[in-house]
Amino acid sequence: MNRSFSEPGWPDVSPADQRKLWVDYVRNLYEIIDRLRKRHPQLEIESCSGGGGRVDLGILQRVDEVWPSDNTEAFDRLRIQEGFTQAYAPKIMSAWVTDVPNMNGRSTPLVFRFLTAMQGALGIGANLNKWTQQDTGTAVKMIALYKRIRTAVQTGDLYRLLSPRTGDVTANEYVSPDGKQAVVFVFRHSQEYNTAAPAIRLRGLDERALYRVEAVDGKLLDRQPELSGAYLMRAGLNVNLRGDFDSTAVVLDRN
Repeated sequence: MNRSFSEPGWPDVSPADQRKLWVDYVRNLYEIIDRLRKRHPQLEIESCSGGGGRVDLGILQRVDEVWPSDNTEAFDRLRIQEGFTQAYAPKIMSAWVTDVPNMNGRSTPLVFRFLTAMQGALGIGANLNKWTQQDTGTAVKMIALYKRIRTAVQTGDLYRLLSPRTGDVTANEYVSPDGKQAVVFVFRHSQEYNTAAPAIRLRGLDERALYRVEAVDGKLLDRQPELSGAYLMRAGLNVNLRGDFDSTAVVLDRN
């Protein structure tokens, strides 16, 4: 399904049956994957061709991850991933950190790219030979963080707090299935008139519980080491995001 059939024909069958080419092709694809699965039960398979157009319920029974789009530009991905997760779980959403400049000739910071990709199944599709020592250090830090929050992101509840479609700040929150951990990702694509980012009011927390609050990069204006679930959901978090393509993440662990 990487492209349409350019000369679809099936001379061995009648014209009335030639349209079955489209259906039989997909059934044969499923059969190949089923045979691979049977022979190699530990094999991980990603459905890639055609981007999100290859994401259907039949293929989802057979693969571990899917490729949402060939557009891996981090800012564009915020909207792509928002739409994708309306129908599919973040666990199956391949999300890569790639080189810049990208789709739009834009160069976003490496941390912005990592935090965008960490909202799904994180992968790296960059030329590591071109990374600086600082880039590698950033990657080590981000990957270690992702391993800590991976369960919450991939199997927890997703709350879309601020949409990239409605403002210059995007915020998404993931709460682990047991409610013991939450992680908030916040992105700002541009700042005007020196305005502060809006308060990020969380959801899905225990109002009576206390949460240890950890800002991964010091951009959290709230300096309290612990905050109640009630406070976090009603007053919210305040983050110091400035300029263009700034981002941060906050991890909350329930006491």
